[in-house]
Amino acid sequence: MATTASSPFKKIQIQRDDSTFDAYVVGKEDAPGIVVLQEWWGVDYEIKNHAVKISQLGTGFKALIPDLYRGKVGLDVAEAQHLMDGLDWQGAVKDITASVNWLKANGSKKAGVTGFCMGGALAIASSVLIPEVDAVVSFYGVPSSQLADPAQAKAPVQAHFGELDNFVGFSDVTAAKALEEKLKASGVPHEVHLYPGNAHAFMNRSPDGIQRRKNMGMPDEDEPAVQLAWSRFQTWMTRYLSS
Repeated sequence: MATTASSPFKKIQIQRDDSTFDAYVVGKEDAPGIVVLQEWWGVDYEIKNHAVKISQLGTGFKALIPDLYRGKVGLDVAEAQHLMDGLDWQGAVKDITASVNWLKANGSKKAGVTGFCMGGALAIASSVLIPEVDAVVSFYGVPSSQLADPAQAKAPVQAHFGELDNFVGFSDVTAAKALEEKLKASGVPHEVHLYPGNAHAFMNRSPDGIQRRKNMGMPDEDEPAVQLAWSRFQTWMTRYLSS
């Protein structure tokens, strides 16, 4: 359970079925919990940046990152694509379930799920497949219909998309609008927000993250949009996770 001087995270092991996986926790012990799901890169610097940010929003949250790739990290697009293609999505849902239950057993009265890119898709799937989830915020990702149908969502969902996102069917405007129709059918409280002039992964604002996006042909930098999205995130999670 140790934290190191250079890292605010506590590394823990969580039991799932007959195995365990690593997870990283940051934030106040008894705060509402939020499972933070990685992009296709894996548990890298950027998802850890997001978890630290989340832990400090408002009166504070307890953020937990489950290592869905079991220690592997993609250093370029080809590696990340390979890792995501190899992901056992049903297994990932089990990891998320175990993570939500860990938070609720360790001081968090309520627990939400958020995620980015691949993790955004899994966050929405969580609202359909994991009854213990109290709220979801998804960034630029929609699950395949084989994994989860958002029309069956059971927890409130807020979703964020960049208007210039060109990941067709996954996080482009068409996918965002289709998601909104499905969420209307589900009857759960929901919001779908589009950010003009922003592409995929617009929340990634560390110097390394900005450089990585530029290398992928996504040069947009829109700090006001990022701040607006975090403000909406905080309002949503505070509303549904406050006991």
